[in-house]
Amino acid sequence: MTSSTPTRPTLIPISLTVNGLPVDAAVPGRMLLADFLRDELGLTGTHVGCGHGTCGSCTILVDGEAVRSCLQFAVQVDGCALTTVEGISPDGRLTPVQQAFQDNHGMQCGFCTPGFVCSLTGLLAKDPAPSEETLVDTLNGHLCRCTGYQNILKAARQAAGRPVEGDQ
Repeated sequence: MTSSTPTRPTLIPISLTVNGLPVDAAVPGRMLLADFLRDELGLTGTHVGCGHGTCGSCTILVDGEAVRSCLQFAVQVDGCALTTVEGISPDGRLTPVQQAFQDNHGMQCGFCTPGFVCSLTGLLAKDPAPSEETLVDTLNGHLCRCTGYQNILKAARQAAGRPVEGDQ
């Protein structure tokens, strides 16, 4: 029986901006973006829940668009600008989205919260006054195991400048 030496994956150079800072790295072609952010850059606010893009916990912004980082390879974001939950508020003060989550108790354990915050931040950057339907559709792409979504929806309404209580 012969023993074989495991081969190391070929590393591919990438250059991108993460939370406003330039990043140059060499990554295996099949390294998931979520793993790159968490394991290589130490940005552990990006959570991995399902690994299939269903739960939304790994949502970040890529060139301003909300994407599931568990469904992308790191090499796919070469040349892009990424914003993780750690970069949502570079000055350390709560953004309107973060403040709305705090004001409305829009989080319980907090595991899914970074994904919600990134998605809503991306939405509000493109559409500062989204309809109720658009807010619900945006939240619909996320799973929270702790809440009934009512406080999350209240937070989304507040961040969008809509009435928080009552039916529209």
